[in-house]
Amino acid sequence: MASITIKQVTDFLETLAPKSYQESYDNAGLITGNPEQAVDGILVSLDCTEAVVDEAIRSGSNLIVAHHPIVFKGLKKLTGSNYVERTIIKAIKNDIGIYALHTNLDNVSAGVNRKIAEKIGLVNLKILAPRKDTLRKLVTFVPIDNKDRVVDALHQAGAGQIGNYKNCSFQVEGKGTFMPTDAANPHIGNANKQEHVNEVRVEVIFPTHLENPILQALKLTHPYEEVAYYLTPLSNENQEVGAGMVGDLPTPQEPLEFLSGLKISMDLNVIRHTSLLNKPIQRVAVCGGSGSFLLPQAIRSGADAFVTADFKYHEFFDADRKIIIADIGHYESEVFTKELLQDVLMKKFPTFAINFSKTVTNPISYL
Repeated sequence: MASITIKQVTDFLETLAPKSYQESYDNAGLITGNPEQAVDGILVSLDCTEAVVDEAIRSGSNLIVAHHPIVFKGLKKLTGSNYVERTIIKAIKNDIGIYALHTNLDNVSAGVNRKIAEKIGLVNLKILAPRKDTLRKLVTFVPIDNKDRVVDALHQAGAGQIGNYKNCSFQVEGKGTFMPTDAANPHIGNANKQEHVNEVRVEVIFPTHLENPILQALKLTHPYEEVAYYLTPLSNENQEVGAGMVGDLPTPQEPLEFLSGLKISMDLNVIRHTSLLNKPIQRVAVCGGSGSFLLPQAIRSGADAFVTADFKYHEFFDADRKIIIADIGHYESEVFTKELLQDVLMKKFPTFAINFSKTVTNPISYL
């Protein structure tokens, strides 16, 4: 059986969380390693530290898949003077690849926030702050007899997915006209003769990062020598991409009951929270990691509670008795991302070891 390379693993992960969805400050992607190197085993971790690299060595894993990138800023030297440099040096010396899915995994509907929502038991989930400018529309014109083949290829390449509906398109028949020149090799018609062809105008929406494979599918299946099409950027909100998530508890809970259940479901030592309000909690907003920037959206969504981390002292006042902020800690809010990554990798690559990191990388301790 042929070996699976690091590139094959990372290409798959980028179908789950495209790198184009990461924030501008982020550094998702392959940080160390040769993309063509064969994978012997994968270690899944929240962070990549020296201890995690040691664990990878012990477990025979030569690829670490982590949520947080070990390198955020450019490194000007590698002397081992800090933990970042030491981690990178150790990984390179031992031929271990490091790959990170960070804010791109935060920003997809099947990512970090869905995992939190599932742990809490929320239903009716949707993105809290959907992103704009991540969609495009393709319009093309196809002879009627070739329409099904072209449209099927576009759908297989990822076009026409709108929320929970796939294979979506708009089609209308019309008349296409053209005149091949002497240099043309037309599928229909003859040189220097005006042609009139019954065609179908096909419109499909797709995520921007799929532009290349979709255009490739169009050109491979379209019968014309010169394919007529145009692309239009859309400012629509993409309901599958964005920050945070909001959903509902199956039944309302009293605030203290909710917080007590949250400690159990998220395996928490402590919750920092605002004053409890005198009303049940049913709608809950969540954001893994530092989510204070989403407080206005959480309030506008009608959420009764907002589960996230890294709120500063003065930011707690912004709840203004409109919502309960439950700050559960950065590590604690995202640690179950390891389960998410292990599950998707095991389903895709069942023939080699996907190891679950046992190293606790939380830099914060509690008395």
